[in-house]
Amino acid sequence: MNRYVSDSVRNLVAKRANYCCEYCRIHQDDLVFTYQVDHIISLKHNGTNQTDNLAYTCSLCNQNKGTDLGTYIAESKRLIRLFNPRTDKWEYHFQYSNGEILAKTKIALATIKVLDLNNPERIILRRVLEDIGNYPR
Repeated sequence: MNRYVSDSVRNLVAKRANYCCEYCRIHQDDLVFTYQVDHIISLKHNGTNQTDNLAYTCSLCNQNKGTDLGTYIAESKRLIRLFNPRTDKWEYHFQYSNGEILAKTKIALATIKVLDLNNPERIILRRVLEDIGNYPR
């Protein structure tokens, strides 16, 4: 990622996100893995390196998202786009309850599916973080 995004832009993106993953909302201090700058629309899909196309992400969310822009969900025969942290409000699409990130919209359903946000290990981690007062921040 360094070849695409400068350290100063990376720092701006991290600070803007309050050092939390913009998808699962876990703070970087609560994971041992280095957080990454994600191209919301990947370069291969004509995304840019402009800050309005960059999100701060944990490695799990970034790896699961890859270059995906959307997916099909069971309730729809149409391609549903993924959550965009620059244009969408998290609280409009998602809600949090007892470790799980719940969908309020089809966009949230698609994002939860592709990013595997409710993998059992991730639910347990969020519950532990909540118990010690670190989730949500």
